[in-house]
This record gives sequence, structure tokens and C-alpha cells, in this order.
Amino acid sequence: MFAKHVIYKLDNYNMLTVEVQGKTLVVREISDQWGEECRKFLSRAEMMHWAENRFRAEDFPGGEEQLRETLAALRSV
Repeated sequence: MFAKHVIYKLDNYNMLTVEVQGKTLVVREISDQWGEECRKFLSRAEMMHWAENRFRAEDFPGGEEQLRETLAALRSV
């Protein structure tokens, strides 16, 4: 059984989840614009590096505050 964390879920077509599969972190990003993208990371540092470069405040309806919440949720996984 893998631990699954929902980082954000705006609706059924816009969400980000992280599954912890042993030492591997599997990030699934689902958007109505791009479909589903899946990335695997071997460390939290690698995942956070990706997230900090991937997301911008403009990507979120809540702007800077929602970006900070998303990054904090990823750090807590």
C-alpha cells in the first residue's frame, strides 16, 4: 500500500498528488489543459527543486498565497 497525498484539488481535472512508494516519490499533475503528467523523484530535495521551478504564482487562482501553501504541502510529504 502506497501513501497518497493530495497537494491540491481544484476540481476533477486540476489536481496534484504525490504517492510515496518506498523511497520513490511519484508526482501526478492533472490539468484540463495538458492532461496527466507523471514524474518520479528519488528524493524530496529533487521534488522540491522541480516544484520551485515548475510553479509560478500566476498558475494559481489564489496567487502567491496558494503557491506558498502548495510548496508547504509538498515539503510536508
